[in-house]
Amino acid sequence: MSLQSLALIENWPVPTAAAAVVRADGTLAGAHGPTGQRFPLASVTKPLAAYAVLVAYEEGAIELDEPAGPEGATVRHLLAHTSGLAFDEPRVMAAPGTRRIYSNSGFEALGDHVAKATDIPFADYLHQAVLEPLGMTSTSLEGSPAKDGVSTVDDLVRFAAEVQAPRLLNARTVLDAMTVSYPGLTGILPGYGHQRPNDWGLGFEIRDGKEPHWTGASSSPRTFGHFGQSGTFLWIDPDARAACVALTDRPFGPWAVEAWPPFTDAVLRELRA
Repeated sequence: MSLQSLALIENWPVPTAAAAVVRADGTLAGAHGPTGQRFPLASVTKPLAAYAVLVAYEEGAIELDEPAGPEGATVRHLLAHTSGLAFDEPRVMAAPGTRRIYSNSGFEALGDHVAKATDIPFADYLHQAVLEPLGMTSTSLEGSPAKDGVSTVDDLVRFAAEVQAPRLLNARTVLDAMTVSYPGLTGILPGYGHQRPNDWGLGFEIRDGKEPHWTGASSSPRTFGHFGQSGTFLWIDPDARAACVALTDRPFGPWAVEAWPPFTDAVLRELRA
């Protein structure tokens, strides 16, 4: 039976919304709204880009601990937002590994690094390494690997199923991506203020004990994922053995801060029942 809780997106103050839940075994638990409609992802692009970077690592094109980005930084630092680069410009604000500075420019440096190492434009590499093998035919990267992805709920369900039961990557690599890198670092979670600690894995934000947060009060601390300023999110809760995708066409704001956590709690309640 399809999850009734997904219909709560009808109450969101947005022109259009679509959502779905996929279980760890790859089965669709439910979907609601125009799941085939393409939406700008904003920062939900980052987990897709990170997955492509990890494929490049497993293929031997790059190493996680090789130099990349600003002096002293590595691929791992860039993936974990600890390179020291500023939010939206290639300006160094801290020594690598000392602060969690959420950085679009860091992901742009990652894209450049992989493109140079593979001799393939990053958008093409993402397509070949992740999108095509997963059948994500409605997804494209139309600019920055930090924020310019466009996709559908149907396609992101395929990605969320992959992350829960990896075929493109070794399970150990995915475990690293969903485990805290550089523990204890503080920083700002965009839209939610200063977090102590502000935990991230490799391209995925980790919930841990963050408060306030865009996931639910009942989300497990191991929940990981990303949200985007275009009013989008993807979370994966290993304890619930499920992932949820929601895409909208209204920018993130107070409406999302208010609507998303109770929605997630309703989904998790129904999954547990």
